[in-house]
Amino acid sequence: MTGSTTGAISSVRVRRRPSYIRLVRDGIADLRSRYRLISYLVGADLKRTHADTLFGQLWWIFDPLLQMAVYFILVQVIFQRTTPDFPLFLFAAILPWKWFTTTLSDSTNSVVSRQSLIRQLNFPKIVLPTAAVAAGTMSFVFGLIALAFVYLFYLERLTPWVLVVPLIAFVQFVFTLAMAIGLSAMNAFYRDVQNVLSHALRLWFYLSPVLYQLDKAALGGNHVVHTLLSLNPFSPLLVSYRNVTWGMTAPDWFGLLNVFLGSLVLLALAIGLFKRVEPAFARIL
Repeated sequence: MTGSTTGAISSVRVRRRPSYIRLVRDGIADLRSRYRLISYLVGADLKRTHADTLFGQLWWIFDPLLQMAVYFILVQVIFQRTTPDFPLFLFAAILPWKWFTTTLSDSTNSVVSRQSLIRQLNFPKIVLPTAAVAAGTMSFVFGLIALAFVYLFYLERLTPWVLVVPLIAFVQFVFTLAMAIGLSAMNAFYRDVQNVLSHALRLWFYLSPVLYQLDKAALGGNHVVHTLLSLNPFSPLLVSYRNVTWGMTAPDWFGLLNVFLGSLVLLALAIGLFKRVEPAFARIL
């Protein structure tokens, strides 16, 4: 009787699902131990998107410049709103926003697009969205050449504060990685996530200080609107990019710290969610 009871308890322990903390630790261990696989997938993603070709890399220079030209005409020519050195003001936010939207769209679809690989091989699938984010980051680094080009026309705004850009980019990287891992897992079960994301990013763009400054004067003195827009995690990110590149001042240190800490929590939740549902990928894809 004692032996059968012990066997039943052992069976229950075997069937017990791992804790969330254990899942997060397993996910982090997967990323640390599979860095070679991640490097291979980064190369594959760059080849797939033609980002490792001359034209693909140049597009990361031309595209934000073209977007800057479009919004310059819209804001300063059509709406006739004057901002000093407006092209640099725009570009300081357009480039990191392009990095975020392009990377998040690619990484959200990273699990679904690799369904044949998932069915054939046994490997930690969390490397898929991670590789997509890393590939997008490499393209963003190349896109910084366009920022240097814009600076040629506004050298008086070039200060040592521009050296803080990598730190701001690191905070954005952690935030993007957390979003990517979570959305890629959800998209594997609900394919509408990819469609909803495109509309959500469009709305997010206008709620972020890309085309305008995040201050009460620029928002018509509306304290409520200013407070709500400040809750957007991309507000301190874009304000910080703009401060160090266009404003010749320090970044929003407090805002960056809040985004970074919140991103770490979000990343832990995303990794735990991903590892929880990962065993079902081969069955549902």
